[in-house]
Amino acid sequence: MSNALHNINIERAVLSSIIFEPSIFEDIVAVLKPSDFYLPDHQAIFEAMIKLEQEGSPIDEEFLKQELVRQERYNEESFSEVLVTNPITNTQAYLKEIKERSIKRELITLTSEIKSVAIEQDLPSEDVLDLVQKKLYEISMDNDTKEFRDSPEMVESTIAYIHELKKRGNKGVVGVDTGFGQINDLTAGFGKGDLIIIAARPAMGKTAFTLNLAQNILDDGLGVAIFSLEMPAEQLMLRMLSAKTSIPLQKLRVGDLDDDQWSRLTSASDEMAKQKLFVDDDGMLNIHQLRSKLRKLKSQHQEISLCVIDYLQLMNGSSSKDRHLEVSEISRGLKLLARELEIPIIALSQLNRGLESRNDKRPMLSDIRESGSIEQDADMILFVYRDDVYRMREEAEKEKRAKAEGVEYKSEFKERKEEDAEIIIGKNRNGPIGKADLIFQKDFTRFVESRKGGMEIVYESADYDASHSTIDIPDI
Repeated sequence: MSNALHNINIERAVLSSIIFEPSIFEDIVAVLKPSDFYLPDHQAIFEAMIKLEQEGSPIDEEFLKQELVRQERYNEESFSEVLVTNPITNTQAYLKEIKERSIKRELITLTSEIKSVAIEQDLPSEDVLDLVQKKLYEISMDNDTKEFRDSPEMVESTIAYIHELKKRGNKGVVGVDTGFGQINDLTAGFGKGDLIIIAARPAMGKTAFTLNLAQNILDDGLGVAIFSLEMPAEQLMLRMLSAKTSIPLQKLRVGDLDDDQWSRLTSASDEMAKQKLFVDDDGMLNIHQLRSKLRKLKSQHQEISLCVIDYLQLMNGSSSKDRHLEVSEISRGLKLLARELEIPIIALSQLNRGLESRNDKRPMLSDIRESGSIEQDADMILFVYRDDVYRMREEAEKEKRAKAEGVEYKSEFKERKEEDAEIIIGKNRNGPIGKADLIFQKDFTRFVESRKGGMEIVYESADYDASHSTIDIPDI
């Protein structure tokens, strides 16, 4: 039952171990996918386990059998052989063996595909090479519920919570302090278990704003985990150092620093090296891998108080071919993980370009790409908006059209190093919606409090519409 391409006994042992100890399933599904199992019946069992886990159902003999029967994939002989196989205590070596044989099978399949496209389909060599490179890259990259709480326990916990808030000095921040006073006033901080979506169109500064939030939290002595699917860790660190030192990002990128700037950079680097910042820049991360990695990191570093994912649409789900279902699985998984680890999770999100056809380009909830499940699962949704970005684009278009028509056009718009920015709270499950005014310092990729002050609050209700009044609250 074993050769270089498969080992049925090992597959049975891993499946048996999951049934015997379902708590290990999350770590296993972060490594294996259904097709890694050689036997189709084993693939069916593993897929049924994934389905049960997504539904929150127990991964046990009875529920597995019901699910397999429902899918008309139940094979009594194969299922019984898994059940009678002795479970193993350390699955890591077994997972490695299954993965090793799975990769070999994929490589053999690839050789057949190469023969098909190169000889039978007679595709150009460039197309064949492109297919081979793409497939090899894909292969190399693929390498207990809570009980009810009774009233006495909840009362005791709530009173302790109120005492903790009292100790903070009645600042109105009940969660993680964002470092921005106006945003704290609107949100009361980011709460434990909150899923926060920060969304914007490209070039608005959503990554910069999120890194500024992370830096504020690090400066409070707390820990931050960042999953960067878009850029490597070094680029994130350059942005954070630029914001921290007030040295233009471009100067840091080319190393063009004077003595004073080198001194500030050295001091800031020493300070950053002592902070509890952890970055995973694996660009091919899926939701199961993220959950497994964050659980392990949190267990090793209890000071982790915030997780950032940059950005949500780059993450993969399990195996769904429907992208909306995949995004739904990801957003729901992040919300459950935030509650489990009792930390806020920030996920950055793209916006649909349709908003740019409106006169008022300020984002709305419906502008979030694949928005249905994201809007439902999020506790807060924040939009980053800078009007100057659109004004600059419009002026550039006018200048381009005038040049094409042979007409002289002189724009009165002047690009500024400091631009007005709005953080629009589009959803706040536990508080008001509204906006905070900030300033974006372009050279340092840094958002700071607006000197003009003031924020706008729109009180959220079930029947909210545009006719609701607003309240301007000036700084005192």
